[in-house]
Amino acid sequence: MFDKILIANRGEIALRVIRACREMGIASVAVHSTADADAMHVRMADESVCIGPAPSSASYLSMPAIISACEITGAQAIHPGYGFLSENAGFVQMLEDHGITFIGPRAEHIRIMGDKITAKDTMKALGVPCVPGSEGGVDDVNAAKSVAAEIGYPVIIKATAGGGGRGMKVAADEKGIEVAFRTARAEAKAAFGNPDVYIEKYLQRPRHIEIQVFGDGKGRAVHLGERDCSLQRRHQKVLEEAPGPAITPEQRAEIGAICADAVGKIAYAGAGTIEFLFEDGEFYFIEMNTRLQVEHPVTEAIFDVDLVRQQILVAAGEEMEFRQEDLSIRGHAIEVRINAEKVPGFTPCPGRISQYHAPGGLGVRIDSALYQGYSIPPYYDSLIGKLIVHGRDRREALARLDRALGELIVDGVDTTVPLFRALLAEPDIRNGNYSIHWLERWLEKKFH
Repeated sequence: MFDKILIANRGEIALRVIRACREMGIASVAVHSTADADAMHVRMADESVCIGPAPSSASYLSMPAIISACEITGAQAIHPGYGFLSENAGFVQMLEDHGITFIGPRAEHIRIMGDKITAKDTMKALGVPCVPGSEGGVDDVNAAKSVAAEIGYPVIIKATAGGGGRGMKVAADEKGIEVAFRTARAEAKAAFGNPDVYIEKYLQRPRHIEIQVFGDGKGRAVHLGERDCSLQRRHQKVLEEAPGPAITPEQRAEIGAICADAVGKIAYAGAGTIEFLFEDGEFYFIEMNTRLQVEHPVTEAIFDVDLVRQQILVAAGEEMEFRQEDLSIRGHAIEVRINAEKVPGFTPCPGRISQYHAPGGLGVRIDSALYQGYSIPPYYDSLIGKLIVHGRDRREALARLDRALGELIVDGVDTTVPLFRALLAEPDIRNGNYSIHWLERWLEKKFH
């Protein structure tokens, strides 16, 4: 087992890893930019190292600085959290060259799943159901029109190296595909330095369902059910729940077994998430995230497992502490992402926290790096906390969420808390009757 782990991240996810390390008796090292010198993860870790100025390109994305911090402190492994370098195959290879363990999958798996076309081809070969679409990339408008005519409109054009909703455009008919194709390529080039795109059938009212998988790197893998992440704005998740209100036990067992079998066959190591669109009882693969997800706490709540602990164990060459038959769902969990943003425009609102009070009580967890007097820097993601509730069933979880949101106080900046209070009053949300398009349509109707 490792004696010391460096966390190559910041904010609530860095704290999450530090806590797991402390429970396992492992020393932790925090890295930080000059803007994060007073951050909570710096205060909580056993050691801390400043790795550069405020811009993430010069600090949290600086591979030489992070590796130097490992060598200075004697850390034997790095946990990447999510975002930043968590899915950077080059970084994983660099760590291997320096004799540092990456707490996550191997570089080859990150590379495979980092390219949408290669990922889709790989999953299709492993028996995972996929959305109908182009076989590989589409190079010109005429080819795009040909594919669209074959699979039927509407279609969605996506960047092969995409993420976060960038490089994605919908074409309702042949008239619109030329503009969508050229716009998607331009966005992809600007955002990712790669203009390549592919085409898929655009589903009308799908849900976004993701399956949590975990492998030991030796061919054994399990699934930990699904999360419904359908409440989204501009392809960014806002609320997640588990189990999914639209998924039957039979559907869960079937798609879960398919996913666990797939990652087992490639000897995947650690936590991963296989994401699907789900419509009319059918699952369609869209991508795999080769890291811990922001929304992993809802899975931890219903299965009573510590996914970060398991990541560390597997990276250290030890066994997972559970098998598939040990995993059973207990109750229902919901997570809402608390962002320092002003609704309805979701404009980032950095600033000083004048008052902060975290909710508590049975079934309430808050993952946050906030404290009274903390100044939220303007350089990073606006996520400032995650409120997670767990109940015996969905009704109790919703009631608990409503109560916890009422207790939460974050003064000094605008947050998305009022959005969630309003959403809980909506019958569709209470009944679990929503798709990936629901939230944007609701926002349009409510604020315009």
